[in-house]
Amino acid sequence: MRYYIIAGEASGDLHGSNLIEELRKRDAAADIRCWGGDKMQAAGATLVKHYKELAFMGFLEVIKNLRTILKNIKLCKADILRYKPTAIILIDYPGFNLRIAKWAKENGIKVIYYISPQVWAWKENRVKLIKECVDKMLVILPFEKEFYAKWNYEVEYVGHPLVEVVDSFSLGIEPFMSDNEQRATIALLPGSRQQEILKKLPIMLEVAKHFPDYQFVVAKAPGLDESFYAGLLAPYQNVSSVVNKTYELLSQSKAALVTSGTATLETALFAVPEVICYKGSAFSYQIAKRLIKIKFIGLVNLIMNKEVVKELIQEELNVENLKQELNLLLNDVAKQKQLANDYSELKNLLSQGGHASANAAESIYKYMNNLP
Repeated sequence: MRYYIIAGEASGDLHGSNLIEELRKRDAAADIRCWGGDKMQAAGATLVKHYKELAFMGFLEVIKNLRTILKNIKLCKADILRYKPTAIILIDYPGFNLRIAKWAKENGIKVIYYISPQVWAWKENRVKLIKECVDKMLVILPFEKEFYAKWNYEVEYVGHPLVEVVDSFSLGIEPFMSDNEQRATIALLPGSRQQEILKKLPIMLEVAKHFPDYQFVVAKAPGLDESFYAGLLAPYQNVSSVVNKTYELLSQSKAALVTSGTATLETALFAVPEVICYKGSAFSYQIAKRLIKIKFIGLVNLIMNKEVVKELIQEELNVENLKQELNLLLNDVAKQKQLANDYSELKNLLSQGGHASANAAESIYKYMNNLP
């Protein structure tokens, strides 16, 4: 089989690499070409374009880079036609991938989607396009199966791929901190983009002043210069940082302050009590508030369909509120016990049927070979 896999973000590269490894176990001769990153390339795929050239986030950024995005779509279509894949496998990244799906269907190419776009959050009418263009949809959130059933569209739940990623993580021999190991650690995960970090990290850092007995550790984004963080972190005595060691940090943390996104789920899978922090530009937030139709912004809460972890959004994200919530996480025994129970239930929900990558690869292999 010849597979053309498209992922447009770091998380897609990670999950795509695990999928490639599992596909190769079932079809050693599989030829795979991809848009993704270093991990997918290391797993054996031929890399056409790196996701770092594709990652445009937010309304204004997409508009500003529209010409580049359209150029990339044109390049992708031409490359697919040259390669002549047996099937295209799309991983999330809906703005780009749904355009490719529509075009691929028109050109008689099988389309498999692994990790559904979050159409349940906004742009629900995209389901019509998905039904028309996607031959097989594999979802990773339990409630997505029920959501698509409302649209009379059958999808397959394979479990969440982050469970296996966290499970397979093993702590290195070297400690990530040297001089402050004796202090309990609070992880600060402020995101990966400069704009969002500047909105949230200063508030997180101010909280550190109120907890002098703890060591606060910032998980830096690997793509940003050291100088960007230096000025932000300099005034704080009990703050240090790590790069490319987020899992090491979480595995040793007593609590965490986490920007919304996949990191909130990773934190929960490490069983670390957390507060979800979100603060965007006033313009983007007002647009999002009118478009997004969900009760929560955190994946943990969405999956569990209740507020498992506190969400501090926009104006609610301030030093006083954050200090109060962190104090509860560190000192309220009843809250800690409830969180532990909810986290356990969450992991069980996401682990149903084994590992997501293996389940997805098995499903794709059977589908492509017309096996029951």
